[in-house]
Amino acid sequence: MQDQPDLTANYAGAFDGHLAFGQRPALIVVDMVDAYLVPGSPLYAGIEAALESAIRLTAAMRSCGFPVLFTNVEYAPGGADGGVFFRKVPALKCFERGNPLGAFPARLAPQPHDLVITKRYASAFFGTHLAATLTALEIDTLVICGTSTSGCVRATALDACQNGFIPFVVRDACGDRHPGPHEANLFDLQAKYAEVVSEDAALGLFTRLAKA
Repeated sequence: MQDQPDLTANYAGAFDGHLAFGQRPALIVVDMVDAYLVPGSPLYAGIEAALESAIRLTAAMRSCGFPVLFTNVEYAPGGADGGVFFRKVPALKCFERGNPLGAFPARLAPQPHDLVITKRYASAFFGTHLAATLTALEIDTLVICGTSTSGCVRATALDACQNGFIPFVVRDACGDRHPGPHEANLFDLQAKYAEVVSEDAALGLFTRLAKA
């Protein structure tokens, strides 16, 4: 087998474009709920650092006056409304209605003016009113954080791109069960569908825009 080129060099020239941050951003916190944060949960992911970053991001967005949205997942008992996804991932039973693991952590709970999108599949856009809500708010840029990077964050970022919203994924505020899928999916999102930025870079974008 011939030697393969360096990964970055292999993508250069084909997948190295960039998107500019827009004028009307909103933050969406994807599925940052107790199922991923409570040890002993079948979905526990050890993403405490991402939680702290998401807390700082939401505080900054609110102080700048930009909309903040949250997603959660909820199924009817037995998961009849979860379809193939519920059958494929047994741990999604954590999100049957009434299970406390579906709750938001107290330190990152929606505030009265925040919006909550309840979903049943990976993307926050699929089967929900998210796109219509963002359009009504005249949002052009969707800042994305949450869990998991390789699952619902990726699906939401991809659908943001496909629905015409500029996706900015904040790497420090995203978490996954293992660093391998986390880094691989951030790499692919940056290459093809989104801008992947640090928490500091995202905070700088918010504050500069709010002062403009």
